[in-house]
Amino acid sequence: MAIKFSHNLGLEKWNDNKLTRSNKIHLNFSGKFGCSLSKFRKTQSFPVMEGLKSSSLLAPEPVINYSQELDVAVRAVQLACSLCQRVQNSLISKNSDGVQSKDDNSPVTVADWSVQATVSWILSESFGSSNVSIIAEEDIQNLSMAKAGGVLKDVVKTVNECLAEAPRFGLKSPKMALGTTEVLEAISRCNSLGGPAGRFWTLDPVDGTLGFVRGDQYAIALALIEDGEVVLGVLGCPNYPMRKEWLNYHHRYHRIISKLTPPTSESWDKGCVIYARRGSGEAWMQPLLHVNKNLVWPNSAKPVRVSSIDNPALATFCEPVEKANSSHSFTAGLAHSVGLRKQPLRVYSMVKYAAIARGDAEIFMKFARAGYKEKIWDHAAGVVIIQEAGGVVTDAGGRPLDFSKGIYLEGLDRGVVATAGANLHDKIIRAVDASWDSSSL
Repeated sequence: MAIKFSHNLGLEKWNDNKLTRSNKIHLNFSGKFGCSLSKFRKTQSFPVMEGLKSSSLLAPEPVINYSQELDVAVRAVQLACSLCQRVQNSLISKNSDGVQSKDDNSPVTVADWSVQATVSWILSESFGSSNVSIIAEEDIQNLSMAKAGGVLKDVVKTVNECLAEAPRFGLKSPKMALGTTEVLEAISRCNSLGGPAGRFWTLDPVDGTLGFVRGDQYAIALALIEDGEVVLGVLGCPNYPMRKEWLNYHHRYHRIISKLTPPTSESWDKGCVIYARRGSGEAWMQPLLHVNKNLVWPNSAKPVRVSSIDNPALATFCEPVEKANSSHSFTAGLAHSVGLRKQPLRVYSMVKYAAIARGDAEIFMKFARAGYKEKIWDHAAGVVIIQEAGGVVTDAGGRPLDFSKGIYLEGLDRGVVATAGANLHDKIIRAVDASWDSSSL
């Protein structure tokens, strides 16, 4: 008999060799607790009695299922998506001052800083600032510069407008508007260095800022890491439609059609939030919250699963749009060597992870150019979502990604490979080995 939790159960724990419920939480979620039996983290249920008899521990430690953390994280990302949509419509399309440049010449917008401040404030209010440690992409150095004074004012205004809407998402709002100092403190609070021990969050407030600026794909990525393991991940994809059929249309056409239809129609579901909890064996997707609606959990959530395709000739593969930190020539050659026939799906941000988790694509390959180091916030949320949806993510040597070394994926073997299943993954890893020596990377 396997243990399976219903979609409404809260935190469970072992007590005197019995599974008992305690501290019920209103998260609507389900999953199987199992054990990892392969390097690809396939999750399987285990017999209760056999597990107890074979264990030498008389009192197993309580099972932690992170229900409350996932509940808050999903709501926070839903709120952040709403913020980004508002910024995109009001600032980016009308006012170029809403875009600044970071040291690496990538654009950073009011949305980046506003999302970071908002999520930081929500997590601190929900769990206590002393219990929350966050690694995030942005800092206040550029924002505090004199030339960005106008942007800082916009950030403070955007954060307060967003937090005023927090109750619609089941979250607490501040008793009074946050001042400039409080907003800067919320942003600068995201200064964790990560590491192999303890608990910390990773946040990419706007992953794929170029896509955001151009009205294309981007993502808000939030993950929780404990003792070096990603335990939950949430991806907000405001321009990635719930309905796969919409992918056949150019994103600008979709935006126009969405504006012409009432917000209560199905076509309004132009964005989604995808989330998963490690060990559950399930990933879920819910539409973005409609304007003037309240989030009633789980907001029409439905399970998502990776594609069953394991023949490379029938697979679709994703790769980054930007050429600066990824080799398109190598992935193109690799795709040809394994027989991939379909055109690659080139999208900004971790939307690529969402595409595989949903079954819209089967392969994601990223091989960085020399000198580029992958950051953990660019992968953490997507990795756990694909794994729980039935897929596989490793480096190009077939090893799990290591999130315990700080802000970078240290020790990464050549690149990152994510696929819809173990058989397909093996074929891609073998092809990488066969092609690597002849590449210029």
